[in-house]
Amino acid sequence: MKKLIAFATFAAVAAMAMPDVASAGCYNCYAPPPCQTCYQQQVVPPQYRTVEETVMVAPGRTVARRTPAQYETVMVPKTVMVAPSRVEYEQIPPQYATQQRVQMVAPARTYYAPVQPRCGSCGY
Repeated sequence: MKKLIAFATFAAVAAMAMPDVASAGCYNCYAPPPCQTCYQQQVVPPQYRTVEETVMVAPGRTVARRTPAQYETVMVPKTVMVAPSRVEYEQIPPQYATQQRVQMVAPARTYYAPVQPRCGSCGY
């Protein structure tokens, strides 16, 4: 019998502690029942955007190409220089590419918004 009374008491306390369906998830209720102004927590996910930026793939550089002197034999015992040695420089410009990355515009946030009216007498 004591177990039955204890169970009935527990069930009554649990039923009073559980909110009804209309006020589930409500916070900051200001007016007395049955006309409560309730606010429900709303969550806005973070916002992202794709940013395209130009990045350097390879820096510019100068390449030196050396050409040795050229000789020819004109007569049997004589060799003469036809062209002297020289160095040619080639300028190679830097190489660029467009790269995409994702950037956060706004972090996630929460706010409280009023829930739908549920009281017919006062409009709340």
